[in-house]
Amino acid sequence: MLFLHNMATVITAEELKSIPALPAVTAAAGELGQETYIIGGYVRDLILKRPSKDIDFVTLGSGIALAEAVAGKLPGSQLAVFKNFGTALVKWQAMELEFVGARKESYRSHSRKPVVEDGTLEDDQNRRDFTINAMAISLNKDNYGAFVDPFKGREDLRKRLIKTPLEPGITFSDDPLRMLRAVRFATQLDFDIEADTFAAISQNADRLQIVSQERIADELNKIILAGTPSYGFKLLFHAGLLHRIFPEMVALHGVEDINGKSHKDNFYHTLQVLDNVARQSDNLWLRWAAILHDIAKPATKRFNPKVGWTFHGHEDKGARMVPKIFRRMKLPLNEHMRYVRKLVRLHLRPIALVKDTITDSAIRRLLFEAGDDIEDLMTLCKADITSKNHEKVKRYLRNFKKVEQKLKDVEERDNLRNFQPPISGKDIMDTFALKPDRIVGEIKDTIREAILEGRIPNNYAEAYALMLALGKEKGLTPVTKE
Repeated sequence: MLFLHNMATVITAEELKSIPALPAVTAAAGELGQETYIIGGYVRDLILKRPSKDIDFVTLGSGIALAEAVAGKLPGSQLAVFKNFGTALVKWQAMELEFVGARKESYRSHSRKPVVEDGTLEDDQNRRDFTINAMAISLNKDNYGAFVDPFKGREDLRKRLIKTPLEPGITFSDDPLRMLRAVRFATQLDFDIEADTFAAISQNADRLQIVSQERIADELNKIILAGTPSYGFKLLFHAGLLHRIFPEMVALHGVEDINGKSHKDNFYHTLQVLDNVARQSDNLWLRWAAILHDIAKPATKRFNPKVGWTFHGHEDKGARMVPKIFRRMKLPLNEHMRYVRKLVRLHLRPIALVKDTITDSAIRRLLFEAGDDIEDLMTLCKADITSKNHEKVKRYLRNFKKVEQKLKDVEERDNLRNFQPPISGKDIMDTFALKPDRIVGEIKDTIREAILEGRIPNNYAEAYALMLALGKEKGLTPVTKE
């Protein structure tokens, strides 16, 4: 029986019909005689006027059968069936249409995987995570376009609130991933989390232990990619969730004072750097570099009575921590990790290049080490300026402009981005008929250093001549090619 609490119209029948693929869904549902509804995020985004290409459908019957019928009406569509979950996905043009039969769920304390039974629309809406995701629109002939909103989700959208449809303690204990989803939606939509809902998150924080690290990482990345990611991290911190998923970041929190000398709160500094980067780039891994750039400050913190607090070497130790953190958090241990590790290691280097006495050699070395990521490194460095002293900020930004000009001048002259010495180890072995040996590495390293120090230009002829001279010093004779 149709569950019609708080029923109204949010979109006209004509507007519904104009949504691509919807006429095919309506026709297929009618032919199968299955009540069918749009439900969840698409309805929410429709009301918020947010673009969305993913539509979830719930049907009183087989979601798989409905998906198969819809796919048959959409030429060029792709169908994926997930029998274990009773769901199916139809990809068509730029859209993803997901179909599921209405269901009710019950949980066991040791798992977030529910026991699932067939149910009604009311049962299905009861199992939804938040009121704003429990709204539905009917696609049925007798009430096409009717808005089914039993938990006043539309009112919570107006109030900008994240709230669970049922008792929040039960909602989060049943499926603890919903706690991270609450923070994620609040961050993405710039909503508040309703007081009782937030209290229940804090009370159930320990339940995160039954959630896979992969799912946690997925939600965390979505928070990081939000417009103002610091908001999400503050919610995670105050709810006690961050302590369980990212203790290294929590360790940045707090200020210590000795003899009137204190340091800044590196947790809130990191969040400001993250927001600064987010305003400049939607690169997830550059944002991760912002999060991790000072991650080793707690481990390197020392107090010097003369100068106060120091964090010497935090950039190197932080770079060494990156792979361990990525491994534990199930983040990719590929070029993304290496990119983050590189930016963490280099993030203090550009500001040291401001002085007029800095040599071109130092500029070359930074270009060599940063490679194509030099612009991202400079974005991170400028984002790292979080002083409340506006004159100090202006001075630092002027200094970074000087550094950027130096980098540009040296790069144009010496072509050192992603630099590889013109002479390879194979060239050296072929020239002197050598097998892989320590002496080959010594010659190659000396040629590289000569180019970086500016003693020879970055070209093959000069490098080859130096190779011959170095070989002669070591008693090597070039082989004669026949």
